[in-house]
Amino acid sequence: MATVGLVLHHERGQAAELATEAAAWLLGAGHDVRVPQPDADIAGLSEHAVSDGDLGPGLDVAVSLGGDGTMLRTVDLVAAAGVPIIGVNVGQMGYLTDIEPDGTLGALEQFLAGRRTIEERMLLRVRVEPAEGEPVEHLAFNEAVVEKTPMGHTVRLAVEVDGEFFTTYAADGLIVATPTGSTAYAFSARGPIVAPTHRALLLTPVSPHMLFDRTLVLEPDAELRLVVGGHRAATLSVDGRNLGELGRGDAIVCTASDRSARLVTFGPRDFLERLKSKFGLEDR
Repeated sequence: MATVGLVLHHERGQAAELATEAAAWLLGAGHDVRVPQPDADIAGLSEHAVSDGDLGPGLDVAVSLGGDGTMLRTVDLVAAAGVPIIGVNVGQMGYLTDIEPDGTLGALEQFLAGRRTIEERMLLRVRVEPAEGEPVEHLAFNEAVVEKTPMGHTVRLAVEVDGEFFTTYAADGLIVATPTGSTAYAFSARGPIVAPTHRALLLTPVSPHMLFDRTLVLEPDAELRLVVGGHRAATLSVDGRNLGELGRGDAIVCTASDRSARLVTFGPRDFLERLKSKFGLEDR
């Protein structure tokens, strides 16, 4: 018997309905179900509630019921435990998801029968090194962003690559993205689109106040260090989660993680066709 985690969008009623339906089907087949506490309260599954830290260990698969934001949250919850993820699109863009809502139970049935493929995606290890205090590490599926505060001016960010100083950016911010994240914030900053199964680090400036405004595409084993300079504070976000302010001398170090996001697919995933579909590109 399998243990299945359900993670759902908190503001979409269909996600809660799908969670309830999937839980009933799984329990009826003798499987175990885990749901993060806040999600369980919404879906009426409080008897299966667990803390965020207890969701991943021992889990056979996690089901993300929402949009891309829910997928990012699911990766954050279970990727460190190596848990594969089925993405169900109960959102708008749904670029990271692979299943439509009416296919949820069918996808679970196929997965449990072993009829699935696991696609490995690179994760970013983000180490926050404050000028004072202990370092803290995070995992990112899309990106880490250091940028100006909401009411602030441009920030100055010194960049080192593999321990060697590269340059100091004066910009609204810098994005360090994975190939998966190349179609997220970095895309809106005019960064390149990279096939999601590729491995690389992408450094993209946001509205730079300098002539050099191009994205750097670096080797996956490169180490990027961003240090806040000058007197203006910056903010740090990882996959859309605001982690607070960075002051002068504070730094983040980004490298490829030895962990991967493991996405479940049920057939060939055509990157270019998905790109055309999600971004409304037409055949000519």
